[in-house]
Amino acid sequence: MAFSNQRTLTKSASLEGSSLHTGEQVVLTLAPAPADHGIKFKRVDLPDEPTIDAKIEFVKHVERATTVGEGNVKVHTVEHVVSALHGMGIDNAIVELNGNEPPICDGSAAPFVELIRKCGIEEQNVLRKVFEIREPLHIESKSGSLLTLVPSSGFRISCTQVGPEGRFTQYFSTEITPEIYERQIAPARTFVFYEDVQPLMDKGLIRGGSLENAVVVRGESVMSKEPLRFPDEFVRHKILDILGDLFLAGCRIAGHVIAIKPGHGPNTELTRAISKRYAQMLAMVPPRTIPRGSAVMDTKDIQAVLPHRYPFLMVDRILSFEGEKKIVGMKSVTINEPYFQGHFPGHPVMPGVLQVEAMAQVASILMSKVKAVGNGIGYFMSADEVKFRKPVFPGDTLIIEAELLRAKGTIGKASCRCLVNEEVTSEGILLFAFLPE
Repeated sequence: MAFSNQRTLTKSASLEGSSLHTGEQVVLTLAPAPADHGIKFKRVDLPDEPTIDAKIEFVKHVERATTVGEGNVKVHTVEHVVSALHGMGIDNAIVELNGNEPPICDGSAAPFVELIRKCGIEEQNVLRKVFEIREPLHIESKSGSLLTLVPSSGFRISCTQVGPEGRFTQYFSTEITPEIYERQIAPARTFVFYEDVQPLMDKGLIRGGSLENAVVVRGESVMSKEPLRFPDEFVRHKILDILGDLFLAGCRIAGHVIAIKPGHGPNTELTRAISKRYAQMLAMVPPRTIPRGSAVMDTKDIQAVLPHRYPFLMVDRILSFEGEKKIVGMKSVTINEPYFQGHFPGHPVMPGVLQVEAMAQVASILMSKVKAVGNGIGYFMSADEVKFRKPVFPGDTLIIEAELLRAKGTIGKASCRCLVNEEVTSEGILLFAFLPE
């Protein structure tokens, strides 16, 4: 995904309409916000006009709609307006409300897109926060919902909507750009199956609902004030909801979302997983104190012990020794590593065998210290119980740990592992021998 700057609104603009659940009239105003502000809801009807971040940690309820809140302050059914901001490329905005829910309008995001156009869009001089998906994420719910996020150079959603008893099964796949969103996704209206909504109507929980702002399915019949806007309008609205829920991660995504029977519950569960992994990615350097002094070996010291040289020296620094049994090393993995040219083009991943080699080199340094074997060369004898847990990418800092299990003569056995951001990427038991040069 190409780098691009954040965007906000040029000026404020408002719209008025009834809310879905209470049926009360609500005024919604979109206003500009500074860079890195994100999307915030502002309750202007309450004392001190409290704000709530449109972020996953503030999600309170996900039954039939997404509700965000902090303390006793809540905003219900935020997904349509957040979807419009996401789809139209707005990163920073204030959403002012004089009620606890945005207007339902016609049940789609089109009125909010029109409002964004009325406000105008302004580019800001700060780069966007984009999370490039490098390994798959998968969510599966007991209700049969499946959501998978896989690497992609752009942002695409492929969705399958399945109604009760398989009714109105629809599929749609599309790249997400502001132009495509405005024409192909935003106009899709919310829809309900009569058997699901009837109990809510009987309890007076959706007083603002009508055939003017929702498509109602009863049996095999479709009821609405106007004809369907697309033959596959239902699945397009599901994509609209996914966009609203995913933007609560606090960043944009470069990846491909594959969704089957999505809903606000599974959507926000995937969003939580994205948010957690994004936070881990931001911690590029592990929270580990690098010691100074005689226990630390730099590259020159390492080369005095190991015979390896470019491009096969797999440790940049020794961070610490713990007695004569443990050692911790570090390797900065950069895109300049020669093996990334072919492993793999367009999706560089550090080969697992080179992680094993890094473990062996660090273990060899420990062995040379303990046994004083001088400038001997360490040879592999075996690698047992080797497991590869997670991929290692350019930009990662590889921490290599080795614990000497046995050292007899010139033979050593060590338990080793590699970590990135405190998560194990590979591990194994290595047996090696030190022989004179």
